[in-house]
Amino acid sequence: MVAPERTGAADPGTARPDDTAPALDAGPGPALAAPSDRTPTNGDTPGPPSAESGRFPGRIGSVEVLAAVLILLIVLRQPLAGLLATPSLATWTTVFVSVMVQAVPFLVFGVLLSAAIAVFVPRSFWARALPRHPALAVPVASAAGVVLPGCECGSVPIAGSLIRRGVTPAAALAFLLAAPAINPIVLTATAVAFPANPEMVVGRAVASLVVAMVMGWLWLRLGRADWIRLPRRPDLDDTSRAKAFWSAVRHDVVHAGGFLVIGAMAAASINVLVPERWLQALADQPALAILALAVLAVLLSICSEADAFVAASLSQFSLTARLAFLVVGPMVDLKLIAMQTGIFGRGFAARFAPTTFVVAVVVAAVTGMVLL
Repeated sequence: MVAPERTGAADPGTARPDDTAPALDAGPGPALAAPSDRTPTNGDTPGPPSAESGRFPGRIGSVEVLAAVLILLIVLRQPLAGLLATPSLATWTTVFVSVMVQAVPFLVFGVLLSAAIAVFVPRSFWARALPRHPALAVPVASAAGVVLPGCECGSVPIAGSLIRRGVTPAAALAFLLAAPAINPIVLTATAVAFPANPEMVVGRAVASLVVAMVMGWLWLRLGRADWIRLPRRPDLDDTSRAKAFWSAVRHDVVHAGGFLVIGAMAAASINVLVPERWLQALADQPALAILALAVLAVLLSICSEADAFVAASLSQFSLTARLAFLVVGPMVDLKLIAMQTGIFGRGFAARFAPTTFVVAVVVAAVTGMVLL
């Protein structure tokens, strides 16, 4: 197993000034000649575009695709208006828009904070802020989630930025899981949603903190550096801080935002397709009720600032089952899996999400038995 102290430093997604140049020269195919190397003649065949242009003539990009979609929406506005009038599609649209409206502000907040960490915070700060021993850094990073008033959509790019700045992945992942579940906004919303059950606030905070620390320690024990493949970011090196900051913001908004849209679409589709009577049938069986609400939290993909009110409305389920809903939701859901895939890679998401789900369900069940 790779030593934790070397995991963050050896991260393949970290771009360094000394390895950027070889990466640019090692690509397949013929190298592009510099403009001063050869003067073109009249008989020359036009070559590929230069590195500065960055685009091939006639290539379709995101701007062209967006323009085409807008034109289609204008042309087909009458048929689309009729389709939106159907109850199922209206519900799908409502769920999709609600997930996006809840998530986008916190995603933007997380992206801005992530860019600030990546550009303005020196690596030496993390060496001083966190204990040197990775096993001790995990609980410190988990407890640091209390001070971040954001949701899971913002914690994913922040965790990626922490790893780039040299923080051991175990601590960064513990922060990723704890921040959206134990910050003051989420705990206050939980207290408002459960005014007659203040123990739900304590149960959520304790269970979420335990899950974050267990997952961090599991990564120290079983994790491998090559499971995390952060996108290379040469745009953060050899440039001014202002340019690097806005480059990081644009990159993370497009990268994480696209996967957020995919996750929101999947959550809306499943919300429409799952019959409500299935929930009522499961509510009478305690063990299955816990698992059912945990799976429901994954499928609904509700923002952690709003999930307590949804859990409170599921009054046919026990408090322990609803606690599982509150613990699992901010750590594993469809939009989070999609965003983790985009930022950390498929191999990471395929291992991290199922393991987190199992640990969260077990810890929530035990916490509910003890505290609720």
